[in-house]
Amino acid sequence: MTKDVIALTPRMPEPWTVLAGLLSGGPDKLVDTTGEGAVVQLCDEQGRPLVSIEAPLLVQVEGEAERLLGATPPRVPFWWTEARATTGVPEAERLAGTFAARIASLGGGTAWPPEAARSVAVVESAGIGVAPTPAAAQPAVDVLTGNVAVVIMDRPVVAMTAWLSDAYRAAAAAERGLQIVTPPGTALSPAVLANLPGWPSRWVVQDEREGYFDGLSGAVLRWQDGMFATVVAPDATEDDPRTPVAATYREAVNTGERQLALTFRTIHPADERLVLGGALETVWRELTGEPPAGWGTAEPANLPWSPGRLTDVAFTRAPEPTWFVVVGSPGRPALATVRISRTKAGVEEDVTLAFGYGPDEELPLEALQRTAEALVIRHNLQSMLVQLRKARRDLLVPPRFEGPGVPLAFVLGAEEVRRMPDDRARRTPLAEQPLRLGPKARPAYYYPLPGDPSDLSGWSAFEQLMRHLKGS
Repeated sequence: MTKDVIALTPRMPEPWTVLAGLLSGGPDKLVDTTGEGAVVQLCDEQGRPLVSIEAPLLVQVEGEAERLLGATPPRVPFWWTEARATTGVPEAERLAGTFAARIASLGGGTAWPPEAARSVAVVESAGIGVAPTPAAAQPAVDVLTGNVAVVIMDRPVVAMTAWLSDAYRAAAAAERGLQIVTPPGTALSPAVLANLPGWPSRWVVQDEREGYFDGLSGAVLRWQDGMFATVVAPDATEDDPRTPVAATYREAVNTGERQLALTFRTIHPADERLVLGGALETVWRELTGEPPAGWGTAEPANLPWSPGRLTDVAFTRAPEPTWFVVVGSPGRPALATVRISRTKAGVEEDVTLAFGYGPDEELPLEALQRTAEALVIRHNLQSMLVQLRKARRDLLVPPRFEGPGVPLAFVLGAEEVRRMPDDRARRTPLAEQPLRLGPKARPAYYYPLPGDPSDLSGWSAFEQLMRHLKGS
């Protein structure tokens, strides 16, 4: 049985329903809470949590259960109630399955994975007590060493859940890396990839041939010195410390699917009337004809799109930065991560956004210049890079090699142009001259770049442009 189980129900689990689910493991189970009451836990006699259950989440966005679980949920809105069992404890896995099955049954919904719906059983309850604090503080972490926190996830998609967000923060606070271990069939949500820290954090994929490999680089890994680390090739030297690459990682297939990726930053004057998210919505509407579908501070994205509510959350958390995930409708796969920060320059929005397209779908390339001009005129754009990638339409990150994107265009905002000496922003060494955006008295520039996914020479042109703009 998987270590994570989820109940999807059309009705919110009432307190008595949750209690019935907890007690389905036996009448002597005792309950403790952590996370300011947001997490309920069943614990063993040593005070270690067996099962941690997060507060039910109301999901009001179409397609999230399908995207993250491959499951068919009730009609929106529905409630997502998630439980995580402690790794390697059979009783814990049975308890989690029993809990989810009971919640799904009483709530008129379904349990994921499907076999959890058949997991109702009475579990031996001897030796169960209340967990002391902080023993139950990090229910997502399975192994903790001096170097890393290890999270084992047996799900079709590793999403940036509230569990995983907590594990990220705890690992960072303890100056540890975070290593996520998954079976070979799992993919990463782009939201997880966007937040994965640097070394020694990594995505570790189990593999029949190699044991383990890094899902992003393919490097073969072994558990050594309290963490998963790369294996050095037998013929490696000090000057050439090569690492073997897993054969599974190299088994890439070109499906003809593509992604249009945009990375941009806007800077707004700090003002109590400021509404955030407008730049992102503008890009979404220009390139798809519709606004984003939903957003949240974790996955699943559970709230209908609302710049006003997003702004309220960001202002409430200021001056600390705020991170959001934003998703599109099921018909056009799209996902953005947004980081909002208060700086000396004002309020900054850093956005990474991608849209997925099938081999027979046309990309809205003709709308890129128009989109850039709207950002310049209405949303204080600082800069934007547009790329095209040969990658999955559903935007998920597989443990396989996917080639890098190639740059289609770069945009420099009006304030950045104004700060440059002479006519440097307009006169570049590129073969194709930039296109002016915005008013003549305060121009921004759109720089077209070679965008052939089979030819990486576009990066040479991009680097040449960056050196020129920086005056180096």
